[in-house]
Amino acid sequence: MPQTKYLIVNADDFGQSDGINLGIMEAFENGIITSASLMVRWPSAAAAARFARSHPNLSVGLHVDLGEWAYHQGQWIALYEVVPRDDSAAVAEEVHQQLATFRNLMDREPSHIDSHQHVHRTDPLRSVLMKIARMVKVPLRLYSNVHYCGGFYGQMADGTSLSDHISIKELKNLLTELVPGTTELACHPAKFVDFNSMYTTERLLELTVLCDQQIRDFLAQSGIELSSFKSARSELRL
Repeated sequence: MPQTKYLIVNADDFGQSDGINLGIMEAFENGIITSASLMVRWPSAAAAARFARSHPNLSVGLHVDLGEWAYHQGQWIALYEVVPRDDSAAVAEEVHQQLATFRNLMDREPSHIDSHQHVHRTDPLRSVLMKIARMVKVPLRLYSNVHYCGGFYGQMADGTSLSDHISIKELKNLLTELVPGTTELACHPAKFVDFNSMYTTERLLELTVLCDQQIRDFLAQSGIELSSFKSARSELRL
């Protein structure tokens, strides 16, 4: 008998701005989002946390934020940088501060851990987060038995637009390729653009697709069950 396919639809950047918050909230209430990753350093983080506390079915993890980089004229430039990524002591201190802020905002441990722009793929952040994930017993993106799918995204690495990839057809194609077990599908919806990023209007398209009834119907027809890091926690491992 084929193993069931479980899908966690996780929205990154929760708390970064009001526009992003509203997009995630709408896609949770009217779409297929089941989970979000909270950026605790931003003014909109408190509003995101209030919403999450009042909607316990939304699992919320820590989106570790060490900075954001954009591709411009052939090179990557920092839009902001919290601490140098190669400074082990500074990275560890910042991460523990963000974890403490998360606990204060949410009054609980994160349901999962990941990082803004996947900077935890390399050390020292990778080692720091792996240790914390083991300590709080939650999955760390890319380093657990949860498959990761980042294909629902409307840009190439250099910022070239791939907005045609954000469509009902393309999302269905991604869902068709899911393997048995639990998969995290990352997304970045927003209701309006009120933030500085190389990924902007594509987020508005994401919101439309995530809330389209055709996607829910397709999941049901395909036997794919929506899940979350919170509800699937007992089945997940580092």
